[in-house]
Amino acid sequence: MTTVVKRANTELVAVAWLRSLDGIEPGQVATTLPSKTADWAENGFLQVTPGIGGSMQLHYALREPVVQVEAYAARLDSGKPPWNVAASLMEAVVAGTYDEANLQRTLTLPGAFPAARVLTAHFVSEPRRMPDDVASYARYVADLALHWISLEGAS
Repeated sequence: MTTVVKRANTELVAVAWLRSLDGIEPGQVATTLPSKTADWAENGFLQVTPGIGGSMQLHYALREPVVQVEAYAARLDSGKPPWNVAASLMEAVVAGTYDEANLQRTLTLPGAFPAARVLTAHFVSEPRRMPDDVASYARYVADLALHWISLEGAS
């Protein structure tokens, strides 16, 4: 029987990097917005969507993807979106891209996936407010470029 080798991917790396930032709780980041709004409404939530753009190096294993980051917040007792909460959450990510402690950082990925290292991270678009959400969620969107390598086989 053939064993499938687990390999790091952009989705895992982006989520792990965001979860490692100051001011971001691990439960505040995933690729899918949790269905129970009450679980994240007060402090907000970051949703990551890979595949927005980027490239891979031809001769060595450097990945340079662009992922979409969405910062959500909601107010359960009002139809008025809490824009300040979503904006502050997105700005915590922006600040994380300028903090040198967050670069060249080795990330432990879940399960049996190999570790990865984010070399650099920077936004390629300014965070933008996304109004007119039917559920009255506050949502900001921005595009984040990550340069990362897998540490598979590294010792």
